[in-house]
Amino acid sequence: MCGLAGELRFDGERADVAALARMAGCQVHRGPDGDGLWSRGPAGLAHRRLSIVDLSPGGAQPMVDAELGLTIAYNGMVYNYVELRDELRAKGHHFFSTSDTEVILKAFAEWGTHFVDHLIGMFAIAIWEHRSGRLILARDRLGIKPLYYEQTASRLRFASTLPALLAGGGIDTSIDSEALASYMTFHSVVPAPRTILAGVKKLPPATVRVVSPTGEVDDTTYWEPSFTRDPARSGWSETEWQDAVIDSLRTAVKRRMVADVPVGVLLSGGIDSSLVVALLAEAGQTDLETFSIGFDSAGGESGDEFEYSSIVAKEFGTKHHRIPIASDKLLPGIDGAIAAMSEPMVSHDCVAFYLLSQEVSQSVKVVQSGQGADEVLGGYDWYPPLAGVPRDGAAEAYASVFFDRRWNDMKRWLRPEWLEENDSPSAFVRAHFARPGADTSVDAALRLDTTIMLTDDPVKRVDNMTMAWGLEARVPFLDHEFVELAGAIPPDLKLADGGKGVLKRASRGIVPDAVIDRTKGYFPVPAIRQLEGPYLEKVREALLDPAAKSRGLFHPATVESMLANPNSARTTLGSNALWQLATLEMWLQAQGVAS
Repeated sequence: MCGLAGELRFDGERADVAALARMAGCQVHRGPDGDGLWSRGPAGLAHRRLSIVDLSPGGAQPMVDAELGLTIAYNGMVYNYVELRDELRAKGHHFFSTSDTEVILKAFAEWGTHFVDHLIGMFAIAIWEHRSGRLILARDRLGIKPLYYEQTASRLRFASTLPALLAGGGIDTSIDSEALASYMTFHSVVPAPRTILAGVKKLPPATVRVVSPTGEVDDTTYWEPSFTRDPARSGWSETEWQDAVIDSLRTAVKRRMVADVPVGVLLSGGIDSSLVVALLAEAGQTDLETFSIGFDSAGGESGDEFEYSSIVAKEFGTKHHRIPIASDKLLPGIDGAIAAMSEPMVSHDCVAFYLLSQEVSQSVKVVQSGQGADEVLGGYDWYPPLAGVPRDGAAEAYASVFFDRRWNDMKRWLRPEWLEENDSPSAFVRAHFARPGADTSVDAALRLDTTIMLTDDPVKRVDNMTMAWGLEARVPFLDHEFVELAGAIPPDLKLADGGKGVLKRASRGIVPDAVIDRTKGYFPVPAIRQLEGPYLEKVREALLDPAAKSRGLFHPATVESMLANPNSARTTLGSNALWQLATLEMWLQAQGVAS
């Protein structure tokens, strides 16, 4: 797990090593254990290293294989790298390190751009071919690892974070109005390739991009879950589905213990992270460290779930860390979380993950998390209303329960100059729902959330906030084989028992019943959901800052009304609408984006 940066010139100039150094320097937090910079003619790669596998200098990056004529910079973890190394050795390849990075290089040499089909893990990869001058970029199937880029007629630059590209200089930082529409409508999700800044894009998940020496681009999407029924499993009973879910998750959890350093678990006290702990204990894992966080209550909302995480920790004998966050730490934590975002993210969970990661990073360098289970197994409350909706009405039904606000209401929020002529967020959802596959309306919603929303909200949130403290987060529920299995499960089995029914029933006898039967919880940060005092003042300062007024995104009358009554306006899903506006402005100001 690391941070990478790179440049490929198309204009005959040499790669700008000073810009690469600035881009890498902006990512020290992602890789505090080492750094490297390599350039040759038009190409340059830079890297910040978080040492997880092969802690020796042999695993350092950028890694050059002179014999193969390849150089790589890579961020992520390939869990099956040992098996792949054995397979590649049998094909005649020899190795000079024990790192997964070198395995990727040999895999590319052996299989070309199909090398990604052999990788099980999370990754963002840049490989430059010395002889051809081609650059190959790749991102993992679920988009767990980020890759941002800026391409002009003269160059391509790319990095693990958007702020790193800004540090390189020369970026168009004007606001992308279509991305703004997505942010305001699609629960702050901006689907790839767009970002909120017009000059910066992101490589879509499950994509291999080949860039020629003159800048031509060829993209291949190499994976997509179908969310359809498998005829070979048509006769399966509920018990058989439950057994398959647990068996697949066992494999996913075991894969994510591969490391040369200890691996802990972020234990929220919900069923997902609790099941990860249970399966690790079942596999004989000892001295497992688990971590949970809590905040002061506010506005009648509880700020912690220690009761449930403690039940799990006691049941499985973990070394448990209960981390209470006092109010005096929360306020500066907001600034830290905003600065750590590669894109503006509205969820108050960001602050919780940021502060939790700060504490956890003092004990371990790698953690497993329960992230992703709700999206792939139907755990959210917007899925049940879609059951029984005709497939041709699925897109509209989804938008009505998920979108923060509908298009005809946007004129009340955005000033006229920022309003798109067309409802692009709804058009995007309609196009996605119209694609082949996804048998039912629920299947279509789960496919969209798994491949789009999940990538650009919860997964990005966890990556940004954990890596802000040099902490690697692994997500077994997003093992691509587990996701494929989950997509094949009949929707009624997922929606049972208030959501994730197949997982809850499969967990009986493995996880304490108290955790399975509890009311669904979220990462609670009450002081943000119920804005008052210094938290409200921070929001006020951001929205009334001269930069915000000059930018003029939001209607002044709307902002004034919301500041006067900060906790009344809620999105469809119950988020604080004022916080949504403020987060965007706080992020733009933190990144120094001028009006």
